Amino acid sequence: MKKQILILFVAFISVTTFAQTAAKRASEFNLEKKVAIQGYDPVAYFTQKKAVKGKSTIASTYEGVTYYFSTQGDKDLFLKNPEQYEPQYGGWCSYAMGATGEKVEVDPETFKIVDGKLNLFYNAFFNNTLKSWNKDEKNLKAKADANWKKFIK
Repeated sequence: MKKQILILFVAFISVTTFAQTAAKRASEFNLEKKVAIQGYDPVAYFTQKKAVKGKSTIASTYEGVTYYFSTQGDKDLFLKNPEQYEPQYGGWCSYAMGATGEKVEVDPETFKIVDGKLNLFYNAFFNNTLKSWNKDEKNLKAKADANWKKFIK
């Protein structure tokens, strides 16, 4: 009996901790109506090498963050390895995260795969930050990695 109570207690703590972690994580991500990447398919950036709008009917939530997919195949790939396809820095502008440590909106159609990871960039009002990123990618990436850790602890 004591063993069953202990198991239930550990399970309760695990579920509660996971829910709190997922909520904290989601609060730091760039979400629009609770959906990441403004509804773009995170897998298509890798498989089709372009930004493709996902469908709300083909969706999945990973650790509190919802993604839309353009095909069931993309969703299946995502579910096998979500960390591979999630955008860097919670979907915020990689350049801004590296340059100033700030969360800046992105244009989901302005992206670059760096070291196998999806990076998104601000691109509006004659300011395409991907161009600035490309000029000092190594340094900016290192700074962005360090700055993002301040948001996700």
